[in-house]
Amino acid sequence: MAAKESKPAYSPGLAGVIAGETQICWVDPNAGLMYRGYDIHEMAEKASFEEVAYLLLNGELPDVEQLNKFTSEIAMARMLPKQVLDALRLMPKKTHPMDMLRTGVSGLGAFDPELNDHSHAANIRKSIRLIAKVSTLITDGYRIAHGEQPLPEREDLTLAGSLFYKLRGEVPQDWQIQMMDTILILYADHEFNASTFAARVTASTLADIYAAVTSACAALKGPLHGGANEQSMRMLDEIKTPERAEDWLKDQLAKKAKIMGFGHRVYKKGDSRVPTMREIGRDLGKRTGKENWIPICEKLEQTMEREKHLCANVDLYAAPVLTMLGFDPALNTPIFAASRVAGWCAHVVEQQDNNRLIRPLSLYTGPAPRAYAGGSKNGA
Repeated sequence: MAAKESKPAYSPGLAGVIAGETQICWVDPNAGLMYRGYDIHEMAEKASFEEVAYLLLNGELPDVEQLNKFTSEIAMARMLPKQVLDALRLMPKKTHPMDMLRTGVSGLGAFDPELNDHSHAANIRKSIRLIAKVSTLITDGYRIAHGEQPLPEREDLTLAGSLFYKLRGEVPQDWQIQMMDTILILYADHEFNASTFAARVTASTLADIYAAVTSACAALKGPLHGGANEQSMRMLDEIKTPERAEDWLKDQLAKKAKIMGFGHRVYKKGDSRVPTMREIGRDLGKRTGKENWIPICEKLEQTMEREKHLCANVDLYAAPVLTMLGFDPALNTPIFAASRVAGWCAHVVEQQDNNRLIRPLSLYTGPAPRAYAGGSKNGA
């Protein structure tokens, strides 16, 4: 009789399992986050999104000349192929922006002359084009879905400024661009999260970078990942006032409902991005006269920590922040993607630079071996 097969211990959801090495990002369980060794809090305060994207892709911060060139390359690469725009126009008007984005990213691949070149240099060039065009897929797709014509590109605007301009039809003020830059930086990467891991699994088959980013977009849509910030805004709309927050939450917990914006697989002492996003929310509340949203979030935080010992994650505060900046909640997850595409691309480059097919084991829990009886060939 064959010896019983020995397998490693099973960890549901791969919790705690080290699935690979990376030099890109480190999520510290004790509420820390670093990009290539740089603390996220300092970068969120001082850097631009383009500077962070360059760092993620290239491993080092750019000098002034490199940053200007990189920023210009992204600005000049934003325009979509006409055929991709035409395809977006064929989609039903009620298509969710994440579905439009996922389809658009897949369509872009056919128009990239370096699609199947997996060399490091080609992957970096494709990453720049993807970072540029994902933002345009979001803005143009949204306007098309709402019966409006996409606005022409403004190469003088950064990616943060362009997102504002092409969604809202007006050039944003400096403080709005600065806030959007900070939001994009906070979301740019987060180690082996679900969407990034999906991208790496796809890339490990030596599929192209567009296929990998399409996989990432699909994973990001789910409410247990990126979709949480859209769901969080619906929750805040339902609560309405800080005074109702505690009773609302206790009632939901009694029903064993899933509460969006809380808990994290890695962080044990709170999400390191929350304090910065909370401060942006307070500032926006004063600027917009919508000062009730952040107190609702804070009351939910206090109650959840007391009742379930769960900390808030960044999605809880990102939801009202993006709403106060004037964006439709349906755009919350796509805006997340406009940032995270930089991290996705960096991980695809890293994966294919030192590739090994990602193929884990499974734990079989089906029936024991049994005899096959009958079949169509025997007249059964």
